[in-house]
Amino acid sequence: MKKAFKLISVIAAVALLVSVMAACSGSNGKNGNTGNANSAGSGKEAPKPVLKRLNVWANEDYNTYPVAGLLEEATGYKVQHDMLPQDKWVEKLNLIMSSGEEYDLVTSYSDMALYSDYAQKGALVDLTPLIEEFGPNIKTAIKPESIEALKVNGKLYAIPTTVTYKINSSILIRTDWLEKLGLQMPTTTEELKNVLQQFKEKDPGGNGDRNVPMTIKGDQAMIDNLVGAFGMPNAWNDVDGKLVPRVMDPAYKDYVAYVADLYKQGLIDREFVANKDATAKEKFSSGAAGAIVVHWADIPAIYDALTKNQPDAKFAYVPALKGPAGEFGFGANAGFDRLTFIPKSAEHPEDAIKWINASLEPETFKNLAIGVEGTHHKVVDGAYEPIQPIFTDERNLANNFMAGTDETNYPQYWQARVRKNPVMFEAFDYLNNKLPEDAKKENALGLAPYMKEYSKSNQQLHTMLNDYTVKLIAGVETIEGLPGFQQKFLEAGGEASSNEVNEWYATVQK
Repeated sequence: MKKAFKLISVIAAVALLVSVMAACSGSNGKNGNTGNANSAGSGKEAPKPVLKRLNVWANEDYNTYPVAGLLEEATGYKVQHDMLPQDKWVEKLNLIMSSGEEYDLVTSYSDMALYSDYAQKGALVDLTPLIEEFGPNIKTAIKPESIEALKVNGKLYAIPTTVTYKINSSILIRTDWLEKLGLQMPTTTEELKNVLQQFKEKDPGGNGDRNVPMTIKGDQAMIDNLVGAFGMPNAWNDVDGKLVPRVMDPAYKDYVAYVADLYKQGLIDREFVANKDATAKEKFSSGAAGAIVVHWADIPAIYDALTKNQPDAKFAYVPALKGPAGEFGFGANAGFDRLTFIPKSAEHPEDAIKWINASLEPETFKNLAIGVEGTHHKVVDGAYEPIQPIFTDERNLANNFMAGTDETNYPQYWQARVRKNPVMFEAFDYLNNKLPEDAKKENALGLAPYMKEYSKSNQQLHTMLNDYTVKLIAGVETIEGLPGFQQKFLEAGGEASSNEVNEWYATVQK
């Protein structure tokens, strides 16, 4: 009897151990369970885990911004928000991904090559089964063509936020300086050079030794508007029916020669190589620089800082400049603005999808995007318009909280977002509505499918070319060395990428 009792005790102990191990396993999101199911026998829902999200840089704290509270209430999940740096975010993201840090969600600016490289290396969770089980709102909100464009080897590893506008940036110039010197807005590359020479020689801002005709940031080797004036608005451009990377484009030498000459003459900031994004903006907004290359979304902060220092200051975007061969235009966005993915190291992948799904519930998403009608926005003649100042106070950063969008309705909601600041809307309206359509050169690779060689090499090739171009502009390298660099570029993956890209391009040209 004692032996039987002892055996039963052992069996009970083993059963208890198994049940404890199963419970521990069930609390680990890496195994697909998240602790959201009802607690055994209690009938109560277990607390939802705190999710960790890595996001793009913002100038306010995500965690205390009003939208964070809105989403916590609507989804039931508290999210701890961290963000990438403003400069060299790709390098930082690579370090984080390689370290295996346990972020449940990562949102980055769209870089298809970077994304597909992570997917190929097994660094991301396949979202297809999770969306199938927990993502009905995701399936409704994201269009099938967006999903297909993001598949890598038949699997989906990211939720896209599609672009809602075509043109990002141009050269912003002090129009009061132009007026003071009796100059017209430049329309060609030669006219721009003349304007910058006048800015340098006559110092209309009265800056003395601080005077900078045009400033750019240190990694801005390809200057928006100017590259278009030399027929290279996008990273890959059509040359005689084939897509060619800029460094292999016959116009590359002419572009470099032009910009290097601006630098040599002191018309581009002598310190540009060391400039961070914030440094260049400070030079313009302090009144020291007469021109800068900036995104239209940066205009409000620049305007506020500049007019605080110089109340009578005025500026405007330079139109599409014509180059020596009559070329002009801007690289036009196509595809995605941001991508949200779940790293393999995520602790709660299932909950991350549930959170995205809840955020894309139609009314929740509309509230996230533009707030409450009558409080944050109003409808005028069928268009959404912001109610200020509450819209800016409580929805200015709303787009940074999105992981995917209601792709059918967001373009309409977005009208309110872009109208939240009159100065910003004027800049946006000029670049995206008032520029002639033939100045908007769509990126042919914007919605291209996953391509193995291109994806594997694109980021490295981009960095190589950017660094080399900066050195050419600054006079550290000479153009005589271009053939040698081109050979290195081809050997580093440029040739394989070009073959693959053009094999695909031939199919869409038919």
